[in-house]
Amino acid sequence: MRRRVVITGIGAVTPLGVGAEALHHNAVRGENGFSGGMGRCADFDAAKLLTKRELSRMDRFCRLAVVAADEAVRQARWDGVPPVPPERAHCVVGTAIGGLETLEAQLEVFRTEGRGFVSPLAVPLLMANAAPAQLSIRFGLGGETAALATACSSGAQAIIAGARVIRSGEADVALVGGAEAATSEFTRSMFASNGALSPSGNSVPFDRNRDGFVLGEGAGVLVLEGAEVARARGADVLGEILGYGVTSDHHHVTAPDPTGAPAAAAVRTALADSGLEVSDIAYINAHGTGTRLNDVAESAALRLALGEALADIPISSTKSCVGHLLGAAGAVEAIATLQALRYRTAPPTHGLTEPDEALGELAHVREARALKPSEKGYIGLTNSMGFGGHNVTIAIKGAA
Repeated sequence: MRRRVVITGIGAVTPLGVGAEALHHNAVRGENGFSGGMGRCADFDAAKLLTKRELSRMDRFCRLAVVAADEAVRQARWDGVPPVPPERAHCVVGTAIGGLETLEAQLEVFRTEGRGFVSPLAVPLLMANAAPAQLSIRFGLGGETAALATACSSGAQAIIAGARVIRSGEADVALVGGAEAATSEFTRSMFASNGALSPSGNSVPFDRNRDGFVLGEGAGVLVLEGAEVARARGADVLGEILGYGVTSDHHHVTAPDPTGAPAAAAVRTALADSGLEVSDIAYINAHGTGTRLNDVAESAALRLALGEALADIPISSTKSCVGHLLGAAGAVEAIATLQALRYRTAPPTHGLTEPDEALGELAHVREARALKPSEKGYIGLTNSMGFGGHNVTIAIKGAA
């Protein structure tokens, strides 16, 4: 039999606050974390956890990851080290850009002061694998440690990577997630120039008057364990990764396939991999960027995969309240999905007032809504879609 993969800890830092509880409860209250057209983690202070020396050796995206991971590990009751031999503990963290803060700052130093003034710490600060490297050192993870970059699906694919090695028996536990800190004016300019960024500073997926996404920052980290490992040590199980599906559009480097067919295949694969029927799904956390191209493609994909039942499944987008966290999005949204299932309450798509009829009939969550379980319990799907045509769907079950 295939090993079951359970979730024993979650941690998040988002524009809604520090902590996975803040993410859920503030989203359910209909709040958003936008200010000045950005989603910044204003309440985040890594100095509460890290020493000055540690801070000097971490880019902001890495600090976000460490704080989120610390919360997840404490909830999992690892006591600072994994509950298995180090080599049986893996770590995978996704990011789309990595240490951009360091890159921009050191490039300015290079241009204004010269090459001799560039920091000797620049490379370990900006490298994409800085976050998993720091987590492996901090928590004694001696198994495979890797960064995963598939644009906006990076965090979701990192979760799958961890689930796979536990399923296969290569690892017993895994620390997985995503982190991003790319809200600089330079990054905003890049997304604004290609028409994806909201000029109004609001992100309202599925709304007739949507105009793009708000750039955000944050991190989400989950502790995954083989079910028997968690059971043997008496860990509290928050939920379970039931299955997943991953496909590629093979269509365009930025635009999704408008038919939604490849993304629909990811949804179907996730259901089949999980042994689920469409009737088992209680909630869908959509990728939901608030761009027309994404909304059209994702709604088409869900309709192809789920059929008429889609009209009765509550659906919302976390990006409406935290913004688009790029490489961290899939991990944060997986945590938001798990929290919705654990608390039996779906957060709304913030600001949605006029659903776009062109997207077809969808059961939009416009105010927090109580979820109804199937015979198999509280089960949700979370979607991620990344530049390059990456489609990821993960099926998650909330603990009874």
